[in-house]
Amino acid sequence: MNASDNAIKPIIGLTTYLEQAGTDGCGTVRAAFLPETYLTPILTAGGVPVLLPPQPTAGNMIEHLVSRLDGLLVPGGWDVDPARYGQEAHPATDVPRPERDEWEAALILEAIRQDVPLLCICRGEQLLNVTLGGTLHQHLPEVIGTAHHQLGDFKFNNIQVAIKPDSKLGQLIGSESLEAVPVSHHQAVDRLGEGLIATAWSEDQVIEAIEHPGVDFCLGVQWHPERQAQEKALFHGFIEAASAKMLSRLRPAPVDSMEFAHELAAS
Repeated sequence: MNASDNAIKPIIGLTTYLEQAGTDGCGTVRAAFLPETYLTPILTAGGVPVLLPPQPTAGNMIEHLVSRLDGLLVPGGWDVDPARYGQEAHPATDVPRPERDEWEAALILEAIRQDVPLLCICRGEQLLNVTLGGTLHQHLPEVIGTAHHQLGDFKFNNIQVAIKPDSKLGQLIGSESLEAVPVSHHQAVDRLGEGLIATAWSEDQVIEAIEHPGVDFCLGVQWHPERQAQEKALFHGFIEAASAKMLSRLRPAPVDSMEFAHELAAS
Protein backbone atom coordinates (compact mmCIF):
# COMPACT_ATOMS: atom_id res chain seq x y z
CA MET A 1 0.00 0.00 0.00
CA ASN A 2 1.41 3.43 -0.94
CA ALA A 3 0.94 6.74 0.83
CA SER A 4 -1.81 7.88 -1.56
CA ASP A 5 -3.97 4.91 -0.51
CA ASN A 6 -4.29 6.51 2.93
CA ALA A 7 -5.08 10.01 1.63
CA ILE A 8 -8.47 11.55 2.31
CA LYS A 9 -10.48 11.46 -0.92
CA PRO A 10 -13.18 13.87 -2.08
CA ILE A 11 -16.82 12.80 -1.76
CA ILE A 12 -18.64 13.03 -5.09
CA GLY A 13 -22.43 12.96 -5.12
CA LEU A 14 -24.00 11.41 -8.22
CA THR A 15 -27.72 11.80 -8.87
CA THR A 16 -29.61 8.71 -10.01
CA TYR A 17 -32.51 7.32 -11.97
CA LEU A 18 -35.69 6.36 -10.12
CA GLU A 19 -37.45 3.81 -12.32
CA GLN A 20 -39.10 0.41 -12.40
CA ALA A 21 -36.29 -2.15 -12.50
CA GLY A 22 -36.07 -5.93 -12.52
CA THR A 23 -33.74 -7.52 -9.97
CA ASP A 24 -32.86 -11.12 -9.11
CA GLY A 25 -34.70 -12.16 -5.99
CA CYS A 26 -36.83 -8.98 -5.76
CA GLY A 27 -38.81 -9.07 -8.97
CA THR A 28 -39.77 -5.76 -10.57
CA VAL A 29 -39.45 -2.89 -8.12
CA ARG A 30 -39.17 0.88 -8.19
CA ALA A 31 -35.44 1.45 -7.70
CA ALA A 32 -32.79 4.16 -7.61
CA PHE A 33 -29.80 3.22 -9.73
CA LEU A 34 -27.00 4.49 -11.96
CA PRO A 35 -24.93 2.70 -14.62
CA GLU A 36 -21.49 1.64 -13.41
CA THR A 37 -19.89 3.57 -16.27
CA TYR A 38 -20.41 6.78 -14.27
CA LEU A 39 -18.78 5.35 -11.13
CA THR A 40 -15.62 3.94 -12.69
CA PRO A 41 -14.01 7.21 -13.89
CA ILE A 42 -14.73 8.87 -10.53
CA LEU A 43 -13.01 6.00 -8.71
CA THR A 44 -10.12 5.97 -11.19
CA ALA A 45 -9.56 9.72 -10.77
CA GLY A 46 -9.45 9.38 -6.97
CA GLY A 47 -12.96 10.30 -5.84
CA VAL A 48 -15.47 8.47 -3.65
CA PRO A 49 -18.86 8.21 -5.44
CA VAL A 50 -22.04 8.46 -3.35
CA LEU A 51 -25.44 7.91 -4.99
CA LEU A 52 -28.17 10.52 -4.43
CA PRO A 53 -31.67 9.19 -5.26
CA PRO A 54 -34.49 11.63 -6.10
CA GLN A 55 -36.36 12.72 -2.99
CA PRO A 56 -38.32 15.69 -1.56
CA THR A 57 -36.41 18.98 -1.30
CA ALA A 58 -38.34 20.59 1.57
CA GLY A 59 -36.66 22.71 4.23
CA ASN A 60 -32.91 23.27 4.20
CA MET A 61 -32.05 19.64 3.40
CA ILE A 62 -30.45 20.51 0.04
CA GLU A 63 -28.21 23.15 1.63
CA HIS A 64 -26.98 20.70 4.28
CA LEU A 65 -26.49 17.88 1.79
CA VAL A 66 -24.46 19.93 -0.68
CA SER A 67 -22.35 21.34 2.16
CA ARG A 68 -21.19 17.75 2.79
CA LEU A 69 -20.20 17.10 -0.83
CA ASP A 70 -16.89 17.98 -2.45
CA GLY A 71 -18.28 17.60 -5.96
CA LEU A 72 -21.58 16.88 -7.74
CA LEU A 73 -22.10 14.92 -10.97
CA VAL A 74 -25.47 15.05 -12.75
CA PRO A 75 -25.62 12.23 -15.34
CA GLY A 76 -27.67 11.45 -18.43
CA GLY A 77 -31.17 10.03 -18.59
CA TRP A 78 -34.66 10.86 -19.84
CA ASP A 79 -35.58 14.24 -21.33
CA VAL A 80 -36.10 17.27 -19.09
CA ASP A 81 -39.77 18.24 -18.70
CA PRO A 82 -40.43 21.00 -21.31
CA ALA A 83 -42.78 22.69 -18.83
CA ARG A 84 -39.64 23.75 -16.93
CA TYR A 85 -38.71 26.04 -19.82
CA GLY A 86 -42.22 27.08 -20.84
CA GLN A 87 -42.86 24.77 -23.79
CA GLU A 88 -45.40 22.13 -24.72
CA ALA A 89 -43.97 18.65 -25.11
CA HIS A 90 -42.90 17.59 -28.60
CA PRO A 91 -44.30 14.16 -29.68
CA ALA A 92 -40.72 12.76 -29.55
CA THR A 93 -40.04 14.05 -26.02
CA ASP A 94 -39.91 11.48 -23.21
CA VAL A 95 -42.60 11.20 -20.57
CA PRO A 96 -41.43 13.67 -17.89
CA ARG A 97 -39.81 12.66 -14.60
CA PRO A 98 -40.74 15.79 -12.57
CA GLU A 99 -39.49 14.33 -9.27
CA ARG A 100 -36.01 13.82 -10.69
CA ASP A 101 -36.05 17.20 -12.48
CA GLU A 102 -36.94 19.01 -9.24
CA TRP A 103 -34.34 17.14 -7.18
CA GLU A 104 -31.47 17.67 -9.60
CA ALA A 105 -32.34 21.30 -10.31
CA ALA A 106 -32.28 22.07 -6.58
CA LEU A 107 -28.88 20.38 -6.24
CA ILE A 108 -27.50 22.27 -9.24
CA LEU A 109 -28.56 25.66 -7.87
CA GLU A 110 -27.13 24.90 -4.43
CA ALA A 111 -23.87 23.56 -5.85
CA ILE A 112 -23.43 26.80 -7.79
CA ARG A 113 -24.33 28.88 -4.72
CA GLN A 114 -21.81 27.05 -2.55
CA ASP A 115 -19.25 26.89 -5.41
CA VAL A 116 -19.10 23.08 -5.20
CA PRO A 117 -17.50 21.61 -8.38
CA LEU A 118 -20.26 20.55 -10.76
CA LEU A 119 -20.01 18.23 -13.78
CA CYS A 120 -23.15 17.66 -15.85
CA ILE A 121 -23.39 15.04 -18.62
CA CYS A 122 -25.95 14.86 -21.48
CA ARG A 123 -29.35 15.31 -19.77
CA GLY A 124 -27.39 16.85 -16.88
CA GLU A 125 -25.99 19.53 -19.20
CA GLN A 126 -29.47 20.25 -20.53
CA LEU A 127 -30.93 20.52 -17.03
CA LEU A 128 -28.08 22.85 -15.98
CA ASN A 129 -29.04 25.14 -18.84
CA VAL A 130 -32.78 24.97 -18.10
CA THR A 131 -32.26 25.50 -14.35
CA LEU A 132 -30.46 28.77 -15.08
CA GLY A 133 -33.27 29.99 -17.33
CA GLY A 134 -32.24 28.58 -20.71
CA THR A 135 -34.23 26.55 -23.24
CA LEU A 136 -33.72 23.40 -25.32
CA HIS A 137 -34.27 22.25 -28.87
CA GLN A 138 -36.71 19.42 -28.21
CA HIS A 139 -36.00 17.41 -31.36
CA LEU A 140 -32.76 18.05 -33.25
CA PRO A 141 -33.72 16.26 -36.50
CA GLU A 142 -36.27 19.05 -37.08
CA VAL A 143 -33.57 21.69 -36.46
CA ILE A 144 -30.55 20.34 -38.35
CA GLY A 145 -32.21 17.85 -40.69
CA THR A 146 -30.41 14.72 -39.49
CA ALA A 147 -30.66 12.20 -36.66
CA HIS A 148 -26.95 11.42 -36.42
CA HIS A 149 -26.75 12.80 -32.86
CA GLN A 150 -28.96 9.90 -31.72
CA LEU A 151 -28.95 6.63 -33.69
CA GLY A 152 -31.62 4.96 -31.54
CA ASP A 153 -31.74 1.51 -29.93
CA PHE A 154 -29.34 2.76 -27.22
CA LYS A 155 -26.51 3.01 -29.78
CA PHE A 156 -23.92 5.80 -29.59
CA ASN A 157 -22.58 7.69 -32.58
CA ASN A 158 -19.12 9.31 -32.63
CA ILE A 159 -18.90 12.93 -33.74
CA GLN A 160 -16.23 15.63 -33.88
CA VAL A 161 -16.48 18.70 -31.66
CA ALA A 162 -14.65 22.03 -31.75
CA ILE A 163 -13.66 23.46 -28.35
CA LYS A 164 -13.23 27.09 -27.28
CA PRO A 165 -9.49 27.06 -26.46
CA ASP A 166 -9.52 29.55 -23.58
CA SER A 167 -12.43 27.85 -21.81
CA LYS A 168 -12.24 25.61 -18.74
CA LEU A 169 -12.98 22.66 -21.03
CA GLY A 170 -10.24 23.69 -23.46
CA GLN A 171 -7.73 24.01 -20.64
CA LEU A 172 -8.61 20.57 -19.28
CA ILE A 173 -8.62 18.79 -22.65
CA GLY A 174 -5.58 20.68 -23.95
CA SER A 175 -6.94 20.72 -27.48
CA GLU A 176 -9.16 22.81 -29.73
CA SER A 177 -11.08 19.75 -30.93
CA LEU A 178 -11.97 16.16 -30.16
CA GLU A 179 -12.25 13.80 -33.11
CA ALA A 180 -14.71 11.20 -31.84
CA VAL A 181 -16.91 11.77 -28.80
CA PRO A 182 -19.84 9.37 -28.13
CA VAL A 183 -23.26 11.01 -28.37
CA SER A 184 -26.85 9.84 -27.99
CA HIS A 185 -29.17 12.84 -27.74
CA HIS A 186 -32.09 14.17 -29.77
CA GLN A 187 -32.29 17.38 -27.72
CA ALA A 188 -29.72 20.12 -27.18
CA VAL A 189 -29.14 23.57 -25.69
CA ASP A 190 -30.97 26.37 -27.51
CA ARG A 191 -31.00 29.69 -25.60
CA LEU A 192 -28.27 29.77 -22.96
CA GLY A 193 -29.14 30.11 -19.28
CA GLU A 194 -28.01 33.06 -17.19
CA GLY A 195 -24.24 33.18 -16.64
CA LEU A 196 -23.52 30.30 -19.01
CA ILE A 197 -21.33 30.30 -22.11
CA ALA A 198 -21.06 27.75 -24.92
CA THR A 199 -17.61 26.15 -25.16
CA ALA A 200 -17.94 23.31 -27.69
CA TRP A 201 -19.89 22.73 -30.90
CA SER A 202 -20.48 19.91 -33.36
CA GLU A 203 -19.80 20.44 -37.07
CA ASP A 204 -23.47 21.36 -37.56
CA GLN A 205 -23.16 24.01 -34.80
CA VAL A 206 -25.12 22.14 -32.14
CA ILE A 207 -23.87 23.28 -28.72
CA GLU A 208 -22.00 20.33 -27.17
CA ALA A 209 -20.61 21.93 -23.99
CA ILE A 210 -21.44 24.81 -21.67
CA GLU A 211 -19.83 26.24 -18.56
CA HIS A 212 -20.31 28.92 -15.91
CA PRO A 213 -17.18 31.08 -15.68
CA GLY A 214 -18.53 32.83 -12.58
CA VAL A 215 -17.70 29.83 -10.34
CA ASP A 216 -14.61 27.68 -9.95
CA PHE A 217 -15.82 24.54 -11.77
CA CYS A 218 -19.22 24.27 -13.45
CA LEU A 219 -19.10 22.35 -16.70
CA GLY A 220 -21.68 20.55 -18.82
CA VAL A 221 -20.95 18.31 -21.81
CA GLN A 222 -23.56 16.92 -24.18
CA TRP A 223 -21.49 13.85 -25.04
CA HIS A 224 -20.71 10.87 -22.77
CA PRO A 225 -17.09 11.03 -21.54
CA GLU A 226 -17.80 8.20 -19.08
CA ARG A 227 -17.98 5.86 -22.09
CA GLN A 228 -14.46 6.75 -23.27
CA ALA A 229 -11.82 4.58 -21.61
CA GLN A 230 -9.13 6.99 -22.83
CA GLU A 231 -10.88 10.06 -21.39
CA LYS A 232 -9.03 11.03 -18.20
CA ALA A 233 -8.45 14.78 -18.37
CA LEU A 234 -12.04 15.84 -17.78
CA PHE A 235 -12.64 13.58 -14.77
CA HIS A 236 -9.19 14.24 -13.28
CA GLY A 237 -9.82 17.98 -13.57
CA PHE A 238 -13.19 17.55 -11.85
CA ILE A 239 -11.69 15.49 -9.02
CA GLU A 240 -8.81 17.96 -8.61
CA ALA A 241 -11.34 20.77 -8.18
CA ALA A 242 -13.30 18.61 -5.70
CA SER A 243 -10.10 17.86 -3.77
CA ALA A 244 -9.36 21.58 -3.54
CA LYS A 245 -12.89 22.18 -2.24
CA MET A 246 -12.43 19.42 0.33
CA LEU A 247 -9.11 20.83 1.55
CA SER A 248 -10.57 24.32 1.85
CA ARG A 249 -13.22 22.92 4.19
CA LEU A 250 -10.70 20.97 6.25
CA ARG A 251 -8.29 23.90 6.59
CA PRO A 252 -8.74 25.77 9.92
CA ALA A 253 -10.11 29.28 9.65
CA PRO A 254 -7.46 32.00 10.12
CA VAL A 255 -7.29 33.52 13.59
CA ASP A 256 -7.33 37.28 14.02
CA SER A 257 -4.40 37.85 16.42
CA MET A 258 -5.76 41.11 17.87
CA GLU A 259 -9.20 39.59 18.44
CA PHE A 260 -7.60 36.52 20.04
CA ALA A 261 -5.53 38.75 22.36
CA HIS A 262 -8.62 40.65 23.44
CA GLU A 263 -10.43 37.39 24.17
CA LEU A 264 -7.49 36.20 26.32
CA ALA A 265 -7.40 39.48 28.20
CA ALA A 266 -11.14 39.34 28.83
CA SER A 267 -10.87 35.83 30.23
